[in-house]
Amino acid sequence: MTASTPASTLTGPRLRVAPSPTGDPHVGTAYMSMFDLAYARQQGGQFVLRIEDTDRKRLVEGAEEQVYDTLHWLGLDWDEGPDKGGPFAPYRQSERLETYQPYVDRLLAEGKAYHCWCSAERLTQMRERQQKLKQATGYDRLCLGKTREERAELPGFTQTPVVRMLVPEDVDLTWDDLVMGRSSAPRPDDQVILKADGFPTYHLAVVVDDHEMGITHVVRGQDWMSSTPKHTLLYQMLGLEPPKFAHMPQLLESGKKKISKRRNPWARLTWFREQGYLPEALVNFLALQCYPPIVEADGSEREIFTFADFTERFQWDKVKRAGAIFNLDKLEWLNGQYIRALDVDDLADRIVAHLRRVGVIEGEPTDEQLALLRAATPLVQERMQLLSEAEGMLAFLLVADEDVLVEDDAVASLKGDPAQVLDAALPALESLDSWAADDIQAALRAAIVDGLGIKPRLAFGPLRVGITGRRVSPPLFESMEILGRESTLARLRSFRATL
Repeated sequence: MTASTPASTLTGPRLRVAPSPTGDPHVGTAYMSMFDLAYARQQGGQFVLRIEDTDRKRLVEGAEEQVYDTLHWLGLDWDEGPDKGGPFAPYRQSERLETYQPYVDRLLAEGKAYHCWCSAERLTQMRERQQKLKQATGYDRLCLGKTREERAELPGFTQTPVVRMLVPEDVDLTWDDLVMGRSSAPRPDDQVILKADGFPTYHLAVVVDDHEMGITHVVRGQDWMSSTPKHTLLYQMLGLEPPKFAHMPQLLESGKKKISKRRNPWARLTWFREQGYLPEALVNFLALQCYPPIVEADGSEREIFTFADFTERFQWDKVKRAGAIFNLDKLEWLNGQYIRALDVDDLADRIVAHLRRVGVIEGEPTDEQLALLRAATPLVQERMQLLSEAEGMLAFLLVADEDVLVEDDAVASLKGDPAQVLDAALPALESLDSWAADDIQAALRAAIVDGLGIKPRLAFGPLRVGITGRRVSPPLFESMEILGRESTLARLRSFRATL
């Protein structure tokens, strides 16, 4: 081993998540991390973050930092990783190349692996021929047992070889899975374990790294089950103790296909933050995708629970085996429940942070902006499902009176004679001694509903549009109180001038 701490001296389970920095983190990274962390915390073990960056062609600049940022946002914090270090550093595969080569050399020396000089063109032709003949696809072992010189005399030769593992005919294809029970997968062909560029493939690197880092439990999606015989075989070839495997049900879109960042924007973990979901709501939702709700003493089920609740009661045998449809309507409802349960000051802070993130507030908010938003938060808390809804509901408080943008559809929605309504409202408001919501409402009802005979549901639309620029807003009279006398009157006069 290359690490300074022998894995045999560790106590408690060790679990890891190992994303590839090839773009926005996938929501599945958080999904697996949640189970890793829950079990590690419950059992007094460790949760490790490892970056698998051996596919150099697909690396995306900044993607690794996004992994750190989104997992921290969700509260799924790790004990060891590239950013934290630990006894088994480095935790970035590209920095561990010297670790893999001795394992490859050993497999070659023992005849459990061999060099393959087949060109990409030759392998493509081989697969096409197999498919045409309706044969099982897989490497045909043209290079097995041949020296470089012998292989060079045959077609489809390339100068730089890869290394393939030699899969025996009697390879064991079964294992006991923590989630799926006794499981099996099809027989693999001779997998490439070392690429021509000297980087290991996923199959070798994951086995070596998990062994060297003392990983005891591997949690991954059911789509990786076909790879498990390859990995257990490598453990056997190298004389290593394999970890326990837990293959989780997949997250599915409505068509029951595995969610994909190409088809589903919400497969990107960053999307949830952009849309204004709360991290604790998303973690709760992900747990419900394949785990039952909490059953109370009276037999009722509770779907809303904390990560601590989930950790305390977690058991592998309760994980559902079937994939779950990713229901965004359910997530939005759940998010609304969390928003309404927040302390008002906490929600105000989150709204401010979201508005800064999306650029509605540029830089540090002023004391006046903070005061306005804190005062308005109770008005919108019961109406919000997502933090992003605050952008439309509260943005009118953050712009100068002369910069209020009145939306065309808001003007088009007005019935009757909005100019007449404003002509009645302005003097009623100007004569008010008290600028409190109840007094504002009483004065406007007297002037418009009683004075003009306009029904209440139509009476106040022009004021709402003039003050906020939108058809829908927080409660009107409370909004006017928060906005203040001068700004309210200035906006209504400006809007009246456009009619």
